[in-house]
Amino acid sequence: MSVCVLDEYDKKIIKYLQEDSSISNIDLSKKIGLAPSSCLLRVKNLKEQRILKQFTAVVDEKMLGYEITCFAKISMHPLNRETSNQFIEEARKIPEIVECYTITGDSAFMLKVVAKNFQYYRDFIFDKLLSVPYVSNIETSIVVATEKKTNFIPLD
Repeated sequence: MSVCVLDEYDKKIIKYLQEDSSISNIDLSKKIGLAPSSCLLRVKNLKEQRILKQFTAVVDEKMLGYEITCFAKISMHPLNRETSNQFIEEARKIPEIVECYTITGDSAFMLKVVAKNFQYYRDFIFDKLLSVPYVSNIETSIVVATEKKTNFIPLD
């Protein structure tokens, strides 16, 4: 994978789209100082290069009743390509798992999980995570407060 070199217009486009992906092409073109057709072409090119992966809404999980955010380290036995692939496939099906990372260290995976409350999380562990084959240990850290949460990628 090669790193893409961006000019100042591309950086501005990404900056404004990270702030609000629903901005209209007209408004975006005005903010960056390009004609709307040139702006649209640049956005299209950024999509084709997979720099812009998707446009989405950021949802406040607490407003939907998910009061608890947890990070769970998952250990597996045996740990190999087959069991890892099986875990990843199952993790993708579980909606409470909002992020899943393969990590180094004592654990194989790190999950970001949302839950409505502690009982919900307990049931999630027993009914969903422990039902995935080869999961041998789960170590959970519960988020007490979120001090910074962003989807912004630095551009310099």
